[in-house]
Amino acid sequence: MALKWTGGQSSPILCLNASQEGLVASGAEGGELMVWGEDGTPLGHTHFQGANDVTSVLFSPSYPTKLYASHGETISILDVRSLKDSLDHFHVNEEEINCLSLNETENLLASADDSGAIKILDLENKKVSRSLKRHSNICSSVAFRPQRPQSLVSCGLDMQVMLWNLQKARPLWITNLQEEETEEMESPQSPGQLLNPALAHSVSVASCGNIFSCGAEDGKVRIFRVMGVKCEQELGFKGHTLGVSQVCFLPESYLLLTGGNDGKIILWDVSSEVEKKQKSPTKHTHRKKTKRATYTKQGGNANASVTDEEHGKILPKLSIEHGEKVNWLLSTKIKGCQNILVADQTSSISVYPLNGI
Repeated sequence: MALKWTGGQSSPILCLNASQEGLVASGAEGGELMVWGEDGTPLGHTHFQGANDVTSVLFSPSYPTKLYASHGETISILDVRSLKDSLDHFHVNEEEINCLSLNETENLLASADDSGAIKILDLENKKVSRSLKRHSNICSSVAFRPQRPQSLVSCGLDMQVMLWNLQKARPLWITNLQEEETEEMESPQSPGQLLNPALAHSVSVASCGNIFSCGAEDGKVRIFRVMGVKCEQELGFKGHTLGVSQVCFLPESYLLLTGGNDGKIILWDVSSEVEKKQKSPTKHTHRKKTKRATYTKQGGNANASVTDEEHGKILPKLSIEHGEKVNWLLSTKIKGCQNILVADQTSSISVYPLNGI
């Protein structure tokens, strides 16, 4: 059973983040922002003018009381000890912001918006240093790569996933998930599977910086590896009957949390597949052939590992029937123990312990 944090907000919670000191921030519909103690006690609350949804919150790793929040087209920088007073705010996006990401050196903040643009804000000079425009629809998620402060990945409702280097205004690499799917699947699909297009909702980069995941509306989770200036899909597996709204790698591991519109939360361990390919890299041409052979052999099963013929399936390490559509997933330590925090269609936060993980 989940522990519920309640009493802080009155609207559905859309986003979560945790500081290194155990504080948790939550953003909700209608401009509500709340900070919680690690025991679930509400510590501070503010309501942004304009009542735009708070779509993304981020704590600064080096200044644990500093918090970044996006609401509407605005980014606010706040001190959690005095939420009513904004330290700074920026209006650099033309449409509603969906996601914020801070690079490791904390000098750049990326904001992805409904126009498909990603604005790169230089926090030292307080101005936009890059405007990345390639998504043709809503850019739903963006993430800087750990250990690579000039590199990021993004995904959008145009079904595209992109790799960027900030020295260039164009993406280094693009893939269209729907086209990839059509190319790979040579066997008949199960009934209804083609009804959901691969609109990409969420990306998460593992701590190594070279492996990232993407969750999409077709219910599939995809794992990519960055190889220089391009990426290759390592795995593709299905654990959700509806769209995958959230993907989240646990720190310093290849354990991956996924949350879906089906109300499920699943923990996957992709380490064996990822590490196996690190030890024995295959050429791209061989990889393509193996993909097709695997899918044909498995009869088009979307749970099949796309490059592994022996093991066939990635199995969930843990599956939780949460029961509500997942808006945001967060893995964080509370009193020394790893926990999953979940935001859904309600105004409370659900907390699930990850015992023994």
